[in-house]
Amino acid sequence: MGKGKNKQPVEKEEMKSEEKKEEKNTGNSNKEIVLKVFMHCEGCCQKVSRCLKRLDGVEDVVIDSANRKVVVKGKNADPLKALQTLQKKYSRNVELISPKLKPEDKNKKKEPEKKQEVQVKVVVLKMYMHCEGCANDIKKCIERMKGILNVETNKETSRVIVKGAFDPPKLVESIKKRLRKHVEIVKQEQGDFFFELYHILMEFSE
Repeated sequence: MGKGKNKQPVEKEEMKSEEKKEEKNTGNSNKEIVLKVFMHCEGCCQKVSRCLKRLDGVEDVVIDSANRKVVVKGKNADPLKALQTLQKKYSRNVELISPKLKPEDKNKKKEPEKKQEVQVKVVVLKMYMHCEGCANDIKKCIERMKGILNVETNKETSRVIVKGAFDPPKLVESIKKRLRKHVEIVKQEQGDFFFELYHILMEFSE
């Protein structure tokens, strides 16, 4: 007999927990989005209602034109989507009263585009130069090309050292077209170290 009496409180507690679950579920289904919208006439109200009812997850739209409020009901209704739709199709002067959105949700900051770092290259070219005038012509021609920072020529070694941001094979093709000379890439590096070292060696060879 004593055991049967103890079952009743347990059953009541289970009933209460189930009722609470049902209340939570019904609360979720009655999710509301409140917007502040300036509506001047019945036509405005109808337009606002049509715009919102077309959205996914919207179950009902209640308009209070006197207080300039629109209540959107729906378990899966998206507050941001509702706001953006009215701002686009009705008026920019629409505000979201509730729920409050995080600033990140309203204006998602675009990640700044990573700027491609310009790689400075140093290329040593082999070009035949029969005189100083020829060496000067080569120097001036290459200096006019896009991305070129510095050009050094050495008639004695038939070498041309070019520093800048460029594509070495394309540079060679451009020189061949403009000067109609045979050009070979002897060596290519990145950065200033090789340029400075080679420049010193060229001074000693003079």
